[in-house]
Amino acid sequence: MEKLKLSLTLPVDAKTLYNAWLNSEQHSAFTGSEAVIDKRKGGAYSAWDGYITGVTTDMMPYTRIIQTWRTTEFDEAWPDSVIDLSFEEKNGKTTLTITHEGLAKGDGAKYKQGWKDFYFTPMKAWFKLGKK
Repeated sequence: MEKLKLSLTLPVDAKTLYNAWLNSEQHSAFTGSEAVIDKRKGGAYSAWDGYITGVTTDMMPYTRIIQTWRTTEFDEAWPDSVIDLSFEEKNGKTTLTITHEGLAKGDGAKYKQGWKDFYFTPMKAWFKLGKK
């Protein structure tokens, strides 16, 4: 199994970013693709028009979200991977760090690029415009 870790700093407070991640409308807006999210612990979610699915397994308001994560490319027999999102606010900006574990061997580089292309790039544009 593979593990990856990447970070992004955005011009927004941690509470706003945390809430946006767990909000269907805002998550859809900052990625540019449909997300449906039950924001409660144990709640299911889907993102990128159903390409990504999972469950929020733990949450610590404004500091951490842990979710199971899989894509439609995962073999049915494969277990879910896990994403651990941490939100660290400093001087009105928040660093989002995503640790993604349990990826199939050989998939780490592909999904790392996917996080950059399909989350970090659109999030930078969305939050730079002051959207909330």
